[in-house]
Amino acid sequence: MADGRKVKVHPVVLFSIIDSYERRKEDAKRVIGSLLGTVDANSVTITNSFCVPHTESEDEVAFDMEFARNMFDLHRRVNPREVIVGWYATGQDITEHSVLIHEYYSRESKSPVHLVVDTDLKDTEIGFKGFLSATVGVPGKTQGMMFTPVPVVVEYYNAERVGIDRIRNRTQSRGNLISLPTEFENVLDMTKTLQTMLEGVSDHVNNVLAGSAPVDQKIGRYLMDLVCTVPHMEEDEFDDMLNSNINDLLMMRYLGNVVKSQVALNEKLINTSTIQTT
Repeated sequence: MADGRKVKVHPVVLFSIIDSYERRKEDAKRVIGSLLGTVDANSVTITNSFCVPHTESEDEVAFDMEFARNMFDLHRRVNPREVIVGWYATGQDITEHSVLIHEYYSRESKSPVHLVVDTDLKDTEIGFKGFLSATVGVPGKTQGMMFTPVPVVVEYYNAERVGIDRIRNRTQSRGNLISLPTEFENVLDMTKTLQTMLEGVSDHVNNVLAGSAPVDQKIGRYLMDLVCTVPHMEEDEFDDMLNSNINDLLMMRYLGNVVKSQVALNEKLINTSTIQTT
């Protein structure tokens, strides 16, 4: 992998790693597994993972390579685009056994990424670091392996963002079930967020005009591009469009509730007729 290429990891991968760590054997100090994803010229995107059984002691490590190959074959049947891009291990740093495991993944991937996930959850956050390997030593002589850090960022799809935001909002209420918000609740949340952002932009522009904030040409260009992308619309026309969309949303909710009521009533009628027949 070329220098400067970024590593992007999806939240579902981190959650899967934490889940495999929670389900580990009692005598296991850490878990390891394969990372799946896609590779392009600028970045490596990790979208999936699976745990691989292994045992290790102070002197040796045993890695189930056959299990790793079989699991990858099964994943490839579901998503042919995903390839092995590296491997992960829980803990805080690289161990002496990491070199042996990394050699296996070097045969499965051209330049595998090693992701280290800290499961201690310090400061209520998941800590993770990415590494790439480089061969060091004299050619033709004894050579070793050196791990160099690589930037790792979290990237998510829209569906993942909804789940993460919902979990984040309910972290203080442990023990309660987390339900997905309705479409109307999403509209309210997004409206509040948009209002907060507009207030921040308005305050910044007023401070610049009053001379209490420095002029930033880069921010000015961003604001100009943002204003130009907004279509010109009269106030009455905007109100009509908004009210029409809200009415459509309310109508869909009403129809959904009617369908649920009809299904529930139909089930009760079927159960009643069955009881009378018997």
